[in-house]
Amino acid sequence: MTEPYRGRAKKRFGQHFLKDRVILGRIIELAGIHPGERVLEVGPGPGYLTLELMRAGADVLAIEFDRDICAYLRERFMETENFELIESDAMKVDFTGLLNGGDERLKLVSNPPYNITGPLVAKIIRERAAFSRVVLMLQKEVARRLTAGPGTRASGALTVMLWLYFDVRAAFSVSAGSFTPPPDVDSTVVVLDPLEAPRVHVSNEDFFRALLRKAFSARRKTLSNALKTTLSREDLEAAFNEVDIDPKRRGETLSLKEFSALAEAILRRGGSLG
Repeated sequence: MTEPYRGRAKKRFGQHFLKDRVILGRIIELAGIHPGERVLEVGPGPGYLTLELMRAGADVLAIEFDRDICAYLRERFMETENFELIESDAMKVDFTGLLNGGDERLKLVSNPPYNITGPLVAKIIRERAAFSRVVLMLQKEVARRLTAGPGTRASGALTVMLWLYFDVRAAFSVSAGSFTPPPDVDSTVVVLDPLEAPRVHVSNEDFFRALLRKAFSARRKTLSNALKTTLSREDLEAAFNEVDIDPKRRGETLSLKEFSALAEAILRRGGSLG
């Protein structure tokens, strides 16, 4: 039997290992694992969640960057058929490239390092076709922003993009004491279910994403100031008038439908966000 992991969590990797069996069980329940289902885990650490996923019948693909932990995982699960370790930076792994072909998609179930939360969620959005469900442990404040939905004060560019393509819900909160070492914040488990089709029409995803970044670039900026470089003043005013949006509003007040309409109106006038 492999000895328990003796190494310390590394602050530079944002490591906080979830060991609470009750919380692990609730995550497994949310994931709805079926025997033989392929599950991607980002940042498995010493494998506490990994083990529970395999006990539920999952074939686990674990992506780990820490060489010390990788060595431990290879030894711990060396005789386990339903475990595959990918020693790499998760942000450099092509998630869609992990599919076996056909219609079967992956589930992503993970307690990822908190220092990659934003980039990881953005990557999940871009590679959403790879997943049938995503269950993530996030910092409580990040979860609050992402689950608040567009048109709320807590929303941001990532919130809007996420709600464009996913059903999003906060499942339950997790106290810092459930981790080793305890993080400085509490956490929330969030469930993301990909939609069959986007909530609103977006003809150019790259343009839409860039427009959101500009709209939320400074919370105090009005939309007219945030987007003033996209078009001439006259054309931008015409775009706002066309979709009946007050240019003095701020990005956090717009619904998904309003963002979509504004983006299309700017595009029709040859708008650029380069």
